[in-house]
Amino acid sequence: MNTIKTSFKQILQYPSAIVGIIVILILIGVAIYTMITIPYHEAIRKWRGGEEVWYQNPKYAPPSWYNLFSKKKQPISFALSSTNGQAEKVVNHPGGGVSTIDITYTFDYPYDDFPQELILYFTSTYESKQPFVSIQWITPDKRKIKVANFGVSHQLTYRFAQDEKLTRKFNGTNPIIGLFSDPNQSTPQPLKGTYQLVINGVAFEENSDLNAEFVLHGKLFGLAGTDNNRRDLVLPLLWGTPVALAFGLLASLGTLLLTMIFAAIGTWYGGWVDALIQRITEINLVLPFLSILIMVGTFYSRSIWVILGATILLSIFTGSIKSYRAIFLQVKESGYIEAARAYGASNTRIIFNYLIPRMIPLLIPGMVSSIPSFVFLEASLAILGLGDPVLPTWGKIINDADVDGALYKGYYYWVLEPAVLLMMTGLGFAMLGYALDRVFNPRLREL
Repeated sequence: MNTIKTSFKQILQYPSAIVGIIVILILIGVAIYTMITIPYHEAIRKWRGGEEVWYQNPKYAPPSWYNLFSKKKQPISFALSSTNGQAEKVVNHPGGGVSTIDITYTFDYPYDDFPQELILYFTSTYESKQPFVSIQWITPDKRKIKVANFGVSHQLTYRFAQDEKLTRKFNGTNPIIGLFSDPNQSTPQPLKGTYQLVINGVAFEENSDLNAEFVLHGKLFGLAGTDNNRRDLVLPLLWGTPVALAFGLLASLGTLLLTMIFAAIGTWYGGWVDALIQRITEINLVLPFLSILIMVGTFYSRSIWVILGATILLSIFTGSIKSYRAIFLQVKESGYIEAARAYGASNTRIIFNYLIPRMIPLLIPGMVSSIPSFVFLEASLAILGLGDPVLPTWGKIINDADVDGALYKGYYYWVLEPAVLLMMTGLGFAMLGYALDRVFNPRLREL
């Protein structure tokens, strides 16, 4: 216990270690928060759900905080529903089974650009006679614009920009521009202020009802923006954290432990056992590591567990096994090893109780330092299109952005957000690993 406390105090003497610990703790906190608040099955459902899940989100929308750094304020997306009190809904029953349903949406529009789209999602209940609605748009300067009149089925989607009659009403201009334009300006500019969207509905049956959800697709959305499928990028950014940490930790720990065990076994038994391990290592050193993983992902499976297993198997017999062997050859001749053999300790006991524990101080910094390389490996495979098709990960975000040509279209946020998280992860573990190496390696401690 005293040794652990002393080592921890020595680690805290390095500013790089403190920064690395803070970064790693933040990543671990994000991973825990993500798995608690967004269960795995829910994350997969949303990630693979498509537009029916993300219908409220615009396409290719940068994060909302872009407005903090821009003079021209872009519209931020929002949704208002009459079913949860976000709109004023008044129902009257004049008699004869007829009822009037008036739904009014009121919202402020302080932006300097026009939104992408306006959409109404209607839901109604009736037996044989459809409700009928009349839609009216009221601008901040009190102009009233009749938008449309139609019957509403059980589920109906009305898109303002696709209404040809509304387009003709604005002389061929996009209805979105026509509804928001300031009439006193020669060039189209949005009129700022409070708008109202009024839906006057008439139901012709006793138990008939009508509700609507109003969605404004702006040009900005959320904390991380959206992709080409309207998916909120917060989800893969959050879930990419536990996936990256788990893959990196399991691959690093599994590789180093198995490498150390094989090195210890070969050193202790010697002879043909040691020769076999060394020949396998030499063959493995000339094999193209990444190419084999690509072949596994292409011809066998892209499951993250298969890739993880292949990564560990290909990383066991590397140059580290020769380094560990050289150290074990020195430890093998130590006096306490001879004492253990004298009192009849078995080969297994000597290997796992006396040889391998001597390497733990070297294992810890090596494991911490190697985690980023495996995190980058998983992301690289995903960028190449060989990532797990189910999981939302950082590499998958970059792959989707690359396939859609995000950089050519100017959607830099789509690539930079996961790239920054990858760099932060690598920097955090590298800084901590550097400090650990200086603490546990006596030669470096003197430098």
